[in-house]
Amino acid sequence: MPTSVLKSVLAGLILAAAVVMPALGDGLKDEIAPTGKLRVAIAISLAGGAFWSTKTGDGYAGVPVDLGREMAGKLGVPVEYVVYQNSGQITDAASNGNWDVTWLPKDPERESRMMFGPIYEVADATYIVKSGSNVTNFATLDQVGIKVAAVNATTTMRGAAAHLKNAKVTGYQTYDEIFGLLSSGQIDAFALSRDQLNKMAQKIPGTRVLDETFKKTVTAVAVPLGHPQALTFVTKFMNEAVTNGTLRKAYDSNGLKDAPIRTE
Repeated sequence: MPTSVLKSVLAGLILAAAVVMPALGDGLKDEIAPTGKLRVAIAISLAGGAFWSTKTGDGYAGVPVDLGREMAGKLGVPVEYVVYQNSGQITDAASNGNWDVTWLPKDPERESRMMFGPIYEVADATYIVKSGSNVTNFATLDQVGIKVAAVNATTTMRGAAAHLKNAKVTGYQTYDEIFGLLSSGQIDAFALSRDQLNKMAQKIPGTRVLDETFKKTVTAVAVPLGHPQALTFVTKFMNEAVTNGTLRKAYDSNGLKDAPIRTE
């Protein structure tokens, strides 16, 4: 084939690709970033960990914050963080068109309200008991008159309510509120993931984290229902984030250097 003809063919293929690829990219962007920005739903708290984010002097910090920024970069759009008090509020907003992607604990109830991609964290849920408590295990915790707190409308709250038959489980909107109640002894226990409760125990002298586990909590990337292209994209992004070090970097940058990445 003459060189001039070959060049013409190659030019035609490049032009065709240039026409097709933006169309595909625009279709994805229309679904995953309809406002021109990637709106990342985050929950703010002092808890830390692989799900919670924190407010900083000039913005936000956390694993979902870092992952959202990286994902927006892949899409070529700005990132915008949409702030909530807990994962239950993020779930309630899933059908309102207020956010495009999030990272949060997954359970069957939430699977009916959003579409989940790969799991990136598995945590053991247990209880921390107040200073001076006689509670030493689940049996002594599950008694009439015992007050157990959980963050409202979360997977951990639903798990604790199913687990405890006699103790009363009450939901509160924020981690910080429950922290104060436990510090002052107004509640007997708090249900959350073990790693977060271990950090809490260091801040509230005399409290104790129980050894047993009542639930495995899995955290994953999620998009609203009816967004199949977005789900395909975020699934690919998270699988690559695990293998190329993006997720490890997000962990390390947010105080989780000793935490393993658990995908199952």
